[in-house]
Amino acid sequence: MRAVIQRVSKACVTIDHEETATIGRGLLIFLGVEAGDTSADVRWLAGKIVRMRIFPDENDRMNKNIQEIQGDILVVSQFTLFADTQKGNRPSFFQAAKPDEAIPRYEEFLQEMEHLTGRTPAHGTFAADMQVALINDGPVTILIDSQENMKEASSKIDL
Repeated sequence: MRAVIQRVSKACVTIDHEETATIGRGLLIFLGVEAGDTSADVRWLAGKIVRMRIFPDENDRMNKNIQEIQGDILVVSQFTLFADTQKGNRPSFFQAAKPDEAIPRYEEFLQEMEHLTGRTPAHGTFAADMQVALINDGPVTILIDSQENMKEASSKIDL
């Protein structure tokens, strides 16, 4: 799984000219599911995001996580995070999971975020044509890939 996490002042999703999800201060998470992702990827990524200390404390240092600020979460599915641009000018998306695999992982991620935070995350609609508006706070934008990070963590354990 791959996520682009943005610390936001506010964010919203609009589908067919109707605002379907909106949040205040918190995290906007663009989530891509890769073919072969498992529940382990879901648990690792959700846990990592919830524990990330990217909100300012009283000394204006990034020292607080989403739970400590009681922030909102908006999750938007985005298969284009797995774009392969190595050949030609049209990206291919062969690494992205097909809907029959991606939808259950996306829904599992939403459930895991709710389990970890005790709050239901706002979300877009899988495979819909969405317009996403946001005010990036900072700006703070972070890219996390569960496969790269989980591999790195296990290699350090093996040492």
